[in-house]
Amino acid sequence: MPSFATTTAPISRRYDVVDALRGLAMVWMTVFHFCFDLSHLGFWPQDFRTDPFWTLQRTGIVSLFLFCAGLGQAIALHQGQGWPRFGRRWGQIALCALLVTLGSAIMFPRSFIYFGVLHGMAVMLVIARCTAGWGRWLWLAGLVAVLLPPLAHYLLSGAGALAELAPWFNSRALNWLGLVARKPYTEDYVPVFPWLGVMWWGLASGQWLLAHRPSLLQWQLPAGGALLAGLGRWSLSYYMLHQPVMLAILAGVVWMRT
Repeated sequence: MPSFATTTAPISRRYDVVDALRGLAMVWMTVFHFCFDLSHLGFWPQDFRTDPFWTLQRTGIVSLFLFCAGLGQAIALHQGQGWPRFGRRWGQIALCALLVTLGSAIMFPRSFIYFGVLHGMAVMLVIARCTAGWGRWLWLAGLVAVLLPPLAHYLLSGAGALAELAPWFNSRALNWLGLVARKPYTEDYVPVFPWLGVMWWGLASGQWLLAHRPSLLQWQLPAGGALLAGLGRWSLSYYMLHQPVMLAILAGVVWMRT
């Protein structure tokens, strides 16, 4: 099977279907965060940490984001994107991840975000790019990545010898791997495992589509889908701006009420 890491194409283009999927994730995330902000400001108290209604939605949103990131890497590599261009985009993501950490430290000093979705994406994108040549083995690698955290939790929280290692893996120095006995107390936590598995599946799906069903990526979207695609093209900027804007609006409402 040819390596997609070295495949080149003469024309670089975007696929509206992938952008629309990313845009759908943005809309879903916005609704989720708006509900979170309502709860945080006392308008509508909800349990976002343990209620399955919210935790499962968060899983779905992050999964869609990372799957689209994997699709995007498959397309970028197929079109011959070099390391310099990848590095520029990666630098933007890494800088935004740092800003998220600083901003969350101001708002949530006890549970600030030190390895959230952007932090995880910065690490996983490098891994995905370096492993793109695995081809069909990416499917198996993704399955292993998804199964590793529950296995680690079982081994580290039991009574065996590996339980002695739990404090190390639970510490902030290593819990970004996701191989923990308990999840850390933080506002956003997207460790390498299991989420790298979702990105690997997105990468494998993109490679398969480009090789066998490219017409699916070129599907003409209806009007609503075109709007989502437009939003998906500005995903990083939107991600960074939507929460400050919503919080400012809601804080204004609180101020007017009091």
